[in-house]
Amino acid sequence: MKPAILEVRNVTKAFGGLIAVKDVSLTQYQGEILGLIGPNGAGKTTLFNVINGVYKPTSGEVIFEGQKISGLPPYEVVRRGLARTHQIVKPLNEMTVLENVTVGACFGPQNLPLEAAQEVAAEVIEFTGLGKYADVLAGKLNIALKKRLEVARALAAKPRLLLLDEVLAGLNPSEVAKMLDVIRAIRDQGISILMIEHIMQAIMSLSDRIVVLNFGEKLAEGSPDEVANDPQVIEAYLGDPEMAKRILEEEEA
Repeated sequence: MKPAILEVRNVTKAFGGLIAVKDVSLTQYQGEILGLIGPNGAGKTTLFNVINGVYKPTSGEVIFEGQKISGLPPYEVVRRGLARTHQIVKPLNEMTVLENVTVGACFGPQNLPLEAAQEVAAEVIEFTGLGKYADVLAGKLNIALKKRLEVARALAAKPRLLLLDEVLAGLNPSEVAKMLDVIRAIRDQGISILMIEHIMQAIMSLSDRIVVLNFGEKLAEGSPDEVANDPQVIEAYLGDPEMAKRILEEEEA
């Protein structure tokens, strides 16, 4: 087993009387893709927001590469080597694709000056298939390209751990396939990935392991096969045993 890159230890996040995440623990290992699934409202994005510093945990802690990061602001977290995308894309609409990705490169662990950040950004937009859109204003891109831009901007920070929040949502099958290729290529570079996704066939085929949240608590954890066949997961999320069976058959095919 490779060393842990991320440890979430007994994290709870409450908003007044509402407990969005309750006593959740998980470990992510270097180089793996860890899937995070669960019904809408299960606490997945809230947990992401705790991990990358948007929220301070009510209790518990987040450890990244052996150092406690919970309580640090997001700009400090990304400086440590942990970047993320957002479920709702947030491009800088009046800036070009290259300028957007350059912003991401400026805020990574290397603290790059502008010229070096532009060089990194140019490499990243080629890697993510955005090269021909380098001079296009981000606001003019369609949703599939904006999703890819969101990934490119985070990737330009040169993270060792990348958090992907529903980067496949709203894409058609062809666009999903292209994004899956990008995600696999990122993993092949040695970057660990923690991803939230609702497209079950995609998350099952990509992930080394899967964690399931339900009502803010960890419901299950294991390999895609183990999770898809877990009766509690089937009841809470997958819907019925036949759906789980179809997902597994499609994955194996």
